[in-house]
Amino acid sequence: MDIGTILAIVILVIIAVIAVMSSGIKIITPYEQGIYMRLGRYIRVLNQGFNLVAPMVNTVVRIDLRTQVLDVPRQEVITKDNSPTNVDAIIYIKVIDPTKAFFQVTNYRTATIYLAQTTLRSLVGDMALDEILSNRQKINLHLRDVLDEATDKWGVKVEGVEIREVDPAGKVKDAMEEQTSAERLRRAAILKANGAKTAAILNAEGSKRSRILEAEGLRAAKILEAEGERLAIILRAQGEAQNLRILSVGAGPLDSKALTVLSLDTMKALGNGQATKIIFPFELTKLVEGASQYLGISRETPARQITDMAALEKAVGKADEILGPIPTAEELQAGLKAQSSSGKEEEVDTALTESAVEEIIERTKKQT
Repeated sequence: MDIGTILAIVILVIIAVIAVMSSGIKIITPYEQGIYMRLGRYIRVLNQGFNLVAPMVNTVVRIDLRTQVLDVPRQEVITKDNSPTNVDAIIYIKVIDPTKAFFQVTNYRTATIYLAQTTLRSLVGDMALDEILSNRQKINLHLRDVLDEATDKWGVKVEGVEIREVDPAGKVKDAMEEQTSAERLRRAAILKANGAKTAAILNAEGSKRSRILEAEGLRAAKILEAEGERLAIILRAQGEAQNLRILSVGAGPLDSKALTVLSLDTMKALGNGQATKIIFPFELTKLVEGASQYLGISRETPARQITDMAALEKAVGKADEILGPIPTAEELQAGLKAQSSSGKEEEVDTALTESAVEEIIERTKKQT
């Protein structure tokens, strides 16, 4: 044999040795475990990292240990109240025993999906549509427990189940929409009625309160008016009484002649008025007779006893305190000038006032 042939044979042998040795080297990733079998017999589980096995006669099946997401196909289910409903779900599983997952079931993924379909159909069929729509979380937990118990013998743990969609049939949807609309209309009518009831109650309470306040205000006003009227009557009576006391003190020193003059002045004042009917508060014949006697036409003048001033002052008080100080003509004129210079709106006729003052002074001199 020449050297070329020998070199080719050596190279082939080396390649064959490398191929044989490489078949005995198995590298397992961190998220996997390997099922090692030799000549159809289970040997052991290969962990992550570098593993040596018998070359050429080994079989290694890698099992993924990560959480896997399985989609349960959409299926139509008849609920307890005979409502056709399309339901689908998502399952989260994880292999916890690679040996069972490989030897106890042909394909644990497909088996889990089919088991979830049948379990979901059975569970939804025992519930009404309203329960399914309102108790999804309850269905998820119950379905997870059932699947987890069933897949435990396969070395698979069901971590969670989520119902992704519950889709009733078209006619059922229309009926549900009508029911929802009717329910909302009912709630709106109830709220409207409650609002009207509350408004009526509040209006009645407000009207009641308003009437109470109005009655209280009217009562308080009547009380105040009565108090004011009572005080006014008392003050008028006191003023009249005081006026009578002043008149009694002022008329105390007057004799019958002075009274006659005052009566004639009163008649003169009544005659100056514009009234067509005059009522005299005394007997006119007696007044004329007194006036004639005062003028000396009668034979004798009737005598009138002058009131005792001491007795009068004892009854009504001192004359100076009741009548007050009598101003002089100069004091009256000074007061009138001061009033006219102060800028008040009332106009004072100085000439007439001065004549009235002089008349008062003359009468005072005659009486004294």
